[in-house]
Amino acid sequence: MSRAVSIQDIARVAGVSHTTVSRALRNSPLISLEVRENIQRLAGEMGYTPNLVAQSLKSQRTHTLGLVVTTIADPFLGRVVRGIEQAAQQAGMSVLFSLSYSDAEREMAAIETFQRRRVDGILVESARISAEYERRLERVDVPTVLINQQAENPFNKLHTVSVDDYHGARQAVEHLLGLGHRAIGYLGAGNRPFSNRRRLEGYRDSLAQAGVLVHPDWVRIASSDHAYHSDDVCDGQELLLPLLESGVSAVFCYNDMFAVGALTACRERGIPVPGRLSVIGFDDIELAQYVTPTLSSVHQPKFRLGELAVETLLALLRGQPGQDCLLPTELVRRGSTAACDIDTR
Repeated sequence: MSRAVSIQDIARVAGVSHTTVSRALRNSPLISLEVRENIQRLAGEMGYTPNLVAQSLKSQRTHTLGLVVTTIADPFLGRVVRGIEQAAQQAGMSVLFSLSYSDAEREMAAIETFQRRRVDGILVESARISAEYERRLERVDVPTVLINQQAENPFNKLHTVSVDDYHGARQAVEHLLGLGHRAIGYLGAGNRPFSNRRRLEGYRDSLAQAGVLVHPDWVRIASSDHAYHSDDVCDGQELLLPLLESGVSAVFCYNDMFAVGALTACRERGIPVPGRLSVIGFDDIELAQYVTPTLSSVHQPKFRLGELAVETLLALLRGQPGQDCLLPTELVRRGSTAACDIDTR
């Protein structure tokens, strides 16, 4: 194996000191433009790559961020990660990934591993870590930002960037109410406790404001044991039938994957959507535009969510006070919702 080209090698070929080479490679104004360009050209020709370990020891920065995600199979996560990577790249940083599979202990272990790897900051998507991890979290001295945190009793000293689950749910239910629906069901997710609670509260409050009493059979919450996003489709299929038996004319789903499961169940049973049942999801993933019928949904600004999480982290790294952020949602009307044409009184 050939030896890596060093700054000393470039200095010897260029006939200058290694200090001059080092400054030229950093574009230091102390070195003339002509010399800088000559040394940078020579470094490229010789195949020089900077020693990032040595640079990080000198600067006390590694220019890396750690990102903990629940699963790479989540279609919602793709746009969030793109926002994270673009913002990180613009700041001259790279991103390291770790998977938690919705397990709080794995999440905590990943955070501790990232700290040992000396990352500059940590991002945690759908964070489950809560106050019970307070002692371990107190030992983490790396700036950390939670994205759409899910713990019911969160560790309040960490900063969060989230979407407004409550008002997003209200947008969905008020859309259905505006179409004349009164018997509206809710398909919820037991493994996302915080956002599920907020969306359920929005659902209940919207119906209460419209003078609609929620029947217990209208609310179905999936198991909390599921760690994989594909389970959401299965839950949507399995839980829809009990909702239909309760007489609902519309259903608001925790996310688009639940809604896709509901649409699949309707198609298998010959139930017309939106003729017999209107269905609306949450997230507005790309798939929502391509299912049949196209899926009405509550749009989360996914790219901005990731971008803003990095911006918050960079502010903390600059020593600025952290600020929690709550992003608004937007209703997207498509083909899966229509005026109620059945009597559900």
